[in-house]
Amino acid sequence: MPLYLNDEQTMLRDTAKDFIAEHAPVGHLRSLRDGNDPTGFSRDLWKQFAEMGLNGVLIPEAQGGLGLGHVEAGVVLEEIGRNLSPSPFLATAVAAVEALKGSAQAERWFPGIVAGETVAALAIDEGAKHRDRIAMTAERSGNGFRLTGAKQFVTHGHVADLLIVAARTAGSPDDAEGVTLFAVPKDAANLTATPERLADSSLAARIAFEGVEVDADAVIGEVDGGCGPLDRLLRAGRTGAAAELLGVGGGAMDMTVGYLKERKQFGVAIGSFQALQHRAAHLYAEMEVARAAVLKAQQLLDTGAEADAAVSIAKAMTGMATTLSVQEGIQMHGGIGMTDEYDIGFYMKRARVLAEMFGDIGFHADRLAKAAGY
Repeated sequence: MPLYLNDEQTMLRDTAKDFIAEHAPVGHLRSLRDGNDPTGFSRDLWKQFAEMGLNGVLIPEAQGGLGLGHVEAGVVLEEIGRNLSPSPFLATAVAAVEALKGSAQAERWFPGIVAGETVAALAIDEGAKHRDRIAMTAERSGNGFRLTGAKQFVTHGHVADLLIVAARTAGSPDDAEGVTLFAVPKDAANLTATPERLADSSLAARIAFEGVEVDADAVIGEVDGGCGPLDRLLRAGRTGAAAELLGVGGGAMDMTVGYLKERKQFGVAIGSFQALQHRAAHLYAEMEVARAAVLKAQQLLDTGAEADAAVSIAKAMTGMATTLSVQEGIQMHGGIGMTDEYDIGFYMKRARVLAEMFGDIGFHADRLAKAAGY
């Protein structure tokens, strides 16, 4: 399969590029941050995404969506990353939708997502770093379950209408099996969400489940069989985060190249200095390799082929390439790059948060090594 977009995907990219650049540029992030916005994103903008049809990109046409694939979702996410647009698109329209597909919960939640009225959050991580470890418990209680434990770094978890929660119904915390996925509404009793600002000014919540009661219908998939929908969620989330990282890195690179052309020293543009040209060329090459890795992972997900290795490669490579992009951007801008006078510093902060989301470079390198028998 060729590693480039077809005509329809290119048209979607152009549409998303114009729409997001107009309605959610970096200035939108600045206004939310400076206004100490308690939500972390604009619900009006989320509804505008819905009016464009973007929220249903992965939802089947029979259920009101566009019925497209991960390549198309990645096209939107790359533009979100390029503009640093605060949005629940990754968690809601990509990861949560993949988890809900084929379940009875899809009929309940998909219409709200398509309409831009529902925001989903992913209550998966329990420690300081993303790991394949789930200790939170779900015990049988009457006709349902009682959830007890805590989750961290739940993006938009304090304002989400739906929480996708991974809890243990059997086995020990490090077991691969015995996990069940639940759809928990925001108004569930004994649930406490405490929001905190991250480095990029986004909001993520620490969520405490102190005996949260849910009925049996809240189960996504099968009891003790949550690995299926959870794996779909993680593959979609990791590939989507890689696509957004690609946009962050691409935006930072474009900004840096533009600065090299306009900033002058000794009467000439600093972009004429060969040392900086070499560094810019190296950065471009790294970003293009990462782009190919992301597109390959998206295509494998869309065809239903085995994609675990490709997803980890994409997430790790975009983490490395985008880290290089924002570091080179700061260096080539000089000290002013860390001030609010230029936007490049915002790109560095967003890249840092996205690099950790769904597993950092080391996490995915370790997964690849173990899969290869090391």
